[in-house]
Amino acid sequence: MRAIWSGAVSFGLVSVPIKVYSATSNHDVRFHQVHGEDGGRIRYKRTCEVCGEEVTYADIVKGFETPDGELITLDDSDLASLPVKTGHEIDVIEFVPNDQIDPMLFDKSYYLEPETKAAKPYALLREALEETDRTAVVKVALRQRETLALLRVRGKAIVLQTLIWQDEIREPEFDILDNEVDLKPQELKMASSLVESMGADFDPSEFHDEYRDAMADLIEAKRSDGDARPAPAAEAADDGGDSMSDLLSALQASVDAARSTKSDAGSGSGSTEKKAPARRSSSRSTKTEEPEKTGEKDTGTDDAKPSKPATTRRRSTKKTA
Repeated sequence: MRAIWSGAVSFGLVSVPIKVYSATSNHDVRFHQVHGEDGGRIRYKRTCEVCGEEVTYADIVKGFETPDGELITLDDSDLASLPVKTGHEIDVIEFVPNDQIDPMLFDKSYYLEPETKAAKPYALLREALEETDRTAVVKVALRQRETLALLRVRGKAIVLQTLIWQDEIREPEFDILDNEVDLKPQELKMASSLVESMGADFDPSEFHDEYRDAMADLIEAKRSDGDARPAPAAEAADDGGDSMSDLLSALQASVDAARSTKSDAGSGSGSTEKKAPARRSSSRSTKTEEPEKTGEKDTGTDDAKPSKPATTRRRSTKKTA
């Protein structure tokens, strides 16, 4: 296990350095949403329902809508002004009888591991809780938010049991529960007898998540029957095109430009300039005016050297004529 928090349990003048570990784990079979046709993962974009634009995390703030329809937004600076608890102490407030703790308040469970030099005070606290049949009520700041919690004993370990706040428990508002129900003594006696006949000591290891087991069996059966396929590669490219193709295109354009520049430097303003596309810079189009005055035609070939001899031959032919 990996510790998620470290600090100390403080009660009276005693401080017990500890590490905190999550005491539970979720074994549900997890699924991805995929495209049934090709198995590609389904991704969701964060869009604004007002303007329809996609919104980045940097542009998202927290918003609270009041009962009368007003919107209050909070940014990082607003949240930073809140009284955030960042201490690493588990402060014991009081010790209460175990039977006064309503299980409805239970939230998450964590194991406390003592540091090497704190084994004795850790054991002392554990045994004191067992001896007095009491539970420690504490306050602790986990993930920068203070919460109410309990310290109780489970075997040789002390468990930190976080609680929800009392006002978070909903009351059952069922009118039918206020109706008077006539229960006959014989009916109550028979029901009690049935309860006694089904009595047992609770052992959670005897129970299993049958749905999860059936789901795992179903997945394995489909795999064994060959109803499986390789997971598709990572995300498909966006509408902007393949980034590798864009990179190669950019590199090719750079190479062509470098070759053109080198060719210009080697052959001056001769026929090399003629092969430059019309979309080249204005300075290059100015150079191409010279061949037009001499009546030369662009041969459309990439070989720049034969162009001058060809011009020379045409001029010499005119002279002999």
